[in-house]
Amino acid sequence: MENQYSRPATGYPASAYPTNGYPNSTTTTGTAYPYAAPPPQSAYYYNNNNPYYAQPNPDPRAAFLRRLVVIIAASFIIAGTVVFIVWLILRPRVPEFRVDSVSLSNFNLSSTSSLLTGNWDVKFAVSNPNHKISLYYDHIEASVFYKDESLSETTVAPFDQGTRNQTVVRATFAAAARYVDKKAADSINSDRTSRGSVDFNVRMVARVRLKAGSWRERHRFMRVYCGNLAVGLSSNSAGGTMVGGARECKVGL
Repeated sequence: MENQYSRPATGYPASAYPTNGYPNSTTTTGTAYPYAAPPPQSAYYYNNNNPYYAQPNPDPRAAFLRRLVVIIAASFIIAGTVVFIVWLILRPRVPEFRVDSVSLSNFNLSSTSSLLTGNWDVKFAVSNPNHKISLYYDHIEASVFYKDESLSETTVAPFDQGTRNQTVVRATFAAAARYVDKKAADSINSDRTSRGSVDFNVRMVARVRLKAGSWRERHRFMRVYCGNLAVGLSSNSAGGTMVGGARECKVGL
């Protein structure tokens, strides 16, 4: 008959030591869990579920404006660099105009009707100081004034100038019974009586082409102003010439 004390007892946890007195090498210590081990207590998890702290989306309009500003700035820098390089190569200079002589003939101004008659003959010396740029004057309009009162208009014949060139240009004006403002007429007659001379002004507007070698032609409008051209003209004479020598003109291109 089997000994009842040799059967293992049930209802108790297994002993950590076998019956032979030696510990079981496969026995593990510690608390057993039926699930995965919990995270360490020092671990910190951040889960931002607050919509007020969500990362904002970039504004496409602001990004577009930034790109536009960069493009504009880069364009200005490139254009300025190109212009500076062209200037270094060509060294453009404004043409020079000088009035060498003015003659007036058949002059008559009625103090009662303010009708003016006269012929002006003006000679210019036009210089192109550029070493690499040629000038082509395609159309030139000129006017003679007394102060701001226009007395006559004309068209000057086209001409061209090579580099380092000087050209003599002639402009003739004619007025036949042209009405002028009463105030201007009285001032002209007063100058003739008191000074024996009258100051006239000449203005010109020219359409000019500029060409330098294989560079593309440039079209510009040139404005020339020649002021205080004193012409000896006494009260009892019908003509006179410029006094005081040649006069330099102002040129805008």
